[in-house]
Amino acid sequence: MTALIITAFSVAVVGGYAITLYNGLVRVRNGVKLAWSNIDVLLVQRHDELPKLIAVCKGYMQHERETLESVVRARSNVEGARSTGNVTSVSIAESALRAGLSSLYAVAERYPDLKANDLFKNLQIRISALETAIADRREVYNDAVNAQNLRLEAFPDLLIARLFRFAAAPMLKFSAGETADIDLKPAFGG
Repeated sequence: MTALIITAFSVAVVGGYAITLYNGLVRVRNGVKLAWSNIDVLLVQRHDELPKLIAVCKGYMQHERETLESVVRARSNVEGARSTGNVTSVSIAESALRAGLSSLYAVAERYPDLKANDLFKNLQIRISALETAIADRREVYNDAVNAQNLRLEAFPDLLIARLFRFAAAPMLKFSAGETADIDLKPAFGG
């Protein structure tokens, strides 16, 4: 009888511990999902602002069709990647969009009337603020992914993670251009 009680108690303790581990893994997985959804909200907001920026620029930059089309294509690629939920695809598409926006802003420098346009300035400020917020959320997302992936590799969590097929989440990668220092010489006539 004592052996049965000890066995039942041991099973209850091990089962309780397994449930605690499982719930912890669910929490970190949901933390990753939440962090991603916060990025997604900002991507949608920026996605909605880009057509306005393109429309304003079209009136001034009639000879810059290729630059405008590259931003439109990149925007479409981000939307397609975003709709799949594939973080790696979004990261690649985002890098292309940022490059396109950088080119657009550089070309806009040659159009003083465009640079003086209040709508253009406001859109540029709004999109830049969204870019900063996205970068901040990327950091939060990568922290959440790191916490989850560490738990998936650590013993004894990895036993429960493998049993219930928890998958590691990908980090959001940055292209070399996004992490490089910005050359401010052109802005100061250097």
